[in-house]
Amino acid sequence: GLQQGREMSGQDSEDFGAENLSDKSQMIPSLPPYDMDDQLLPREPRSAWCCLAWTLVVGTMNFLVFFMNLLLMFVIFTIVLLPTIVVVYFGFQCHSRVLHSAARYCRSILDDNSSSALIILGFVIMSPLIVVAMAIYCSLARRLRLFMCFQPYSRAVSHLPQLCKWVGFCPL
Repeated sequence: GLQQGREMSGQDSEDFGAENLSDKSQMIPSLPPYDMDDQLLPREPRSAWCCLAWTLVVGTMNFLVFFMNLLLMFVIFTIVLLPTIVVVYFGFQCHSRVLHSAARYCRSILDDNSSSALIILGFVIMSPLIVVAMAIYCSLARRLRLFMCFQPYSRAVSHLPQLCKWVGFCPL
């Protein structure tokens, strides 16, 4: 009786685990198609040369979008981190063991202790400013839908024949 109880409880726990696993796999949603319009319309494969040409076009467009995102990120980070850059620059410029500038403000205002304090302050305020810069970039990227500008590779491999017949050439 006790052995059967152990076997049954072991079997029940295995069955429960299998049911639990299948429930979890049903609960995990699959990713939606990249572009719903592309999924609804029938597509025809392109010829080899046309596919190569469109691959270069799509790749170039995606590179330009990536470069524009990178440039936007650089501008935002530079503007937001400007206080840190200035404070650390003056701290290093006036410290006697680093650059030891002969500028008037280094001789009259900033000694080694105050230069060290500026360097430390600059690095301390850097972390929250990086978070602020990233939040600004992500918010702007979401609002402008910058990541929707990337084109899928499927546009180079196949095209929409109905659109091509209607327009007279194949833009997609």
